[in-house]
Amino acid sequence: MAKSGMNLCEGPFLKKILLYTFPIILTGLLQLTFNAADLIIVGQFCGSISVAAVGTTGALTNLIVNLFMGLSVGCGVSVAQALGAGQDKEVHRIVHTAIPTALISGAVLTVIGICFSNTFLQWMGTPENDVLPLASLYMKIYFGGILGPMIINFGAAILRASGDTKSPLIFLTLSGIINVGLNTLFVTLFHLDVAGVALATVISQIFAAVMILITLCKRNDACKLSLRKMKFYKGPLLKIIRIGIPSGIQGSMFSISNVILQSSINAFGAVFMSGNAAAANLEGFLYTSINSFHQSALNFVGQNVGARRYDNVRKIVRICIGCALILGTVLSLLLYWNGEWLLGIYISDSEEALHYGLIRMTYVMIPYFTIGLMDIMSGVLRGLGTSFTPMIITVLGVCGIRIGWVYTGYQLFLDSPTEIRAMMLFLV
Repeated sequence: MAKSGMNLCEGPFLKKILLYTFPIILTGLLQLTFNAADLIIVGQFCGSISVAAVGTTGALTNLIVNLFMGLSVGCGVSVAQALGAGQDKEVHRIVHTAIPTALISGAVLTVIGICFSNTFLQWMGTPENDVLPLASLYMKIYFGGILGPMIINFGAAILRASGDTKSPLIFLTLSGIINVGLNTLFVTLFHLDVAGVALATVISQIFAAVMILITLCKRNDACKLSLRKMKFYKGPLLKIIRIGIPSGIQGSMFSISNVILQSSINAFGAVFMSGNAAAANLEGFLYTSINSFHQSALNFVGQNVGARRYDNVRKIVRICIGCALILGTVLSLLLYWNGEWLLGIYISDSEEALHYGLIRMTYVMIPYFTIGLMDIMSGVLRGLGTSFTPMIITVLGVCGIRIGWVYTGYQLFLDSPTEIRAMMLFLV
């Protein structure tokens, strides 16, 4: 059957990995740029409280969504291994199981998000008089359209596993342009504040989801999707769950630690939350760039394991780690050196918020490049079909330390000046 993507089992691997990864990096950076427009537009036209409201939802949203998003990782690994092994019928079964799984996951998340957003935000200690109503409204609208991101992640996982990283780039770029345009319209003309930002996000993501489904339906290889043939195949579903659930638990546990950190951040007040939200958004650009090599490692290793080309795996690992460390180091320094100017793009009404954002950047961003090693090795292990081990390492070695610190060592500094408390919190 004809192929519609890059062959990930043949060298030269440095050139192929760079060509494969660049669209993923660009996709992630463009998405973050467009998402940053949410914060920038509300910051410029609605004020720092609205920035805090949108920013405080990030960790909680990721916590709720990540368990299901992990299943898309299982989908990508399954497709990559089956393609490498030349098992076209198995690829067909995986693809036609994956999309219904995305639909069911989206439906469950819609109910959870709409019904419990306000409660979850209260548990996080979100300031009730100013931030909570806006944050709750934003989350409810976002989860009302969560089906779009679920289809995007499952569909993009299939496309990337087949070697196609350009199609997701194109669709998500167009989606981002739509998002920025609608943000401007809804916030500046209709004065919808955070509701307008959420609506713009939902509409643009639905557009991208539809485009990805159309692309899958038009393919001429084993990844071709036929909507009438969608069903749950037991074998592929169990494999997606076996690989995806540990990945989802890992992401959710990381998000739990972020939610706990966010709860501690919320105790500082709305101004501090605003600066933190802007700095965290900037960190997203760094993380996305590094994490792109995680996705490359996962799919390159997955296809080569399926093809039993084990000799290629070590080469792929070395290249991905080297590229991620170099890129991570350069970007972390560039973002830090330009931190004050970059934060000023988000926040225009509070010098104090800018100051707190710089504190976070100082203690979080400079050593951030080291995360590349952990991420890539997790991708390699998942590409090999092992998802439980990286979950345990991350949950115990990263999340456990962060949560433990917040409830033990950090408590000793609660009566310290704001800057000392912030420094001790961000050290983990």
